[in-house]
Amino acid sequence: MASLERNSISRRKLLALLAATATSQSVTGAEPAGPKHILLRSSWQTVNIGDIAHTPGVLRILETHLPEVKVTLWPSKVDNGVEALLTSRFPKLRIAKRPDQLKAAFDDCDFLLHGSGASLVAERDVVRWAKETGKPYGIYGITLPPKKSSATQATSAAAMAETIRVLSDAAFVFFRDSHSLALAKAKGCKTPIMQFGPDGAFACDLRDDEKADAFLAEHGLETGKFLCCIPRLRYTPYWLIKDRPFDPVKHARNEQMKEHDHAQLRAAIMEITKTTDLKVLLCPEDQTQMQVGKDLILDRLPADVRQRVVWRPNYWLTGEAVSVYVRSAGLFGNEMHSPIMCIGHGVPAIVCRWAEQTSKGYMWEDIGLGEWLFNLDDPADVPDIVPAILDLARNLESARQKARAAQQRVERYQAETMAVLRDELR
Repeated sequence: MASLERNSISRRKLLALLAATATSQSVTGAEPAGPKHILLRSSWQTVNIGDIAHTPGVLRILETHLPEVKVTLWPSKVDNGVEALLTSRFPKLRIAKRPDQLKAAFDDCDFLLHGSGASLVAERDVVRWAKETGKPYGIYGITLPPKKSSATQATSAAAMAETIRVLSDAAFVFFRDSHSLALAKAKGCKTPIMQFGPDGAFACDLRDDEKADAFLAEHGLETGKFLCCIPRLRYTPYWLIKDRPFDPVKHARNEQMKEHDHAQLRAAIMEITKTTDLKVLLCPEDQTQMQVGKDLILDRLPADVRQRVVWRPNYWLTGEAVSVYVRSAGLFGNEMHSPIMCIGHGVPAIVCRWAEQTSKGYMWEDIGLGEWLFNLDDPADVPDIVPAILDLARNLESARQKARAAQQRVERYQAETMAVLRDELR
């Protein structure tokens, strides 16, 4: 409530300032300023459809609520066909990939918006923007994880202190889960406007209906007659898909927990095939998960159950994935951003989380879906996973109503966050 009051006060001051500016312009004959220009720092990687979804999600929110604003994207990665996806959906989008393009963006843009991510991903770039331009910036839909350091506790504390300093200098920070918001406050963050704000990926509306329809037809999956299931290891084994060294510690943790983390998904699939007429699609969110789904779910199912399960053996991009999700009856599994994209379209989605995923999963509580969030690290939560998935499968209309209510709640938050940004741009 206090944050809303602060916003109201700032708007009253803003209206007075605008009135004064208008009076000044009428006296001097000055021309009104042109449209504002935002530099969006986003697009972290393309090996994960969730990381891809952050950018088109925020772009759609801007398009919906601030259609007059120009946007330039400052990406980390837009390879693997992602640039074409973005420019096809957002033909006016500028992308600053080269140093000269970025320099021009620094000169021309009025505001830097750091997009959704697992942390303040581009902290150094935000600092660079502030130092080189002196212009304002804001943070949109991030998690604030506790800093971990392989060196010393003092190093970790110093890193967190620097992040809090950068956040405190922002015009606003929207955290995508209330646990991150609470941590920021506990660490002394002093951002003028600091609130819950949903992950930008909720608004992602990329579609590739042609590919989705062909895939579903090939595998006998009918609209509304299948559920999606996404596996995941505790740590993404990036050493399999990127030029990164093998991590024996993370691999050991994956091996230790992989059976525990997928047993409930297998049990749910077996019950779904026995007690409903639905099929199940095993599909990936990142490039490592096709093999995970085969090894830990498909190959361990009885032969009669496998007949009702479709395994997708290859990675897909966000547009095709969303087009499949909206044709499904719902989704369950160990990932976060496919559920986010589902709820963004009113499709039911159940999330299983663990400590290694940071606190992002708690956003399900923040948008009214606490009954669909399960902590695999909590023995008390584990027995409730299969019954919840079966309840979704057996009561699809009720589940859809719950998903649509969450979708509407997210959209209200999006409108509120854009009102704050609009005020800052003025």
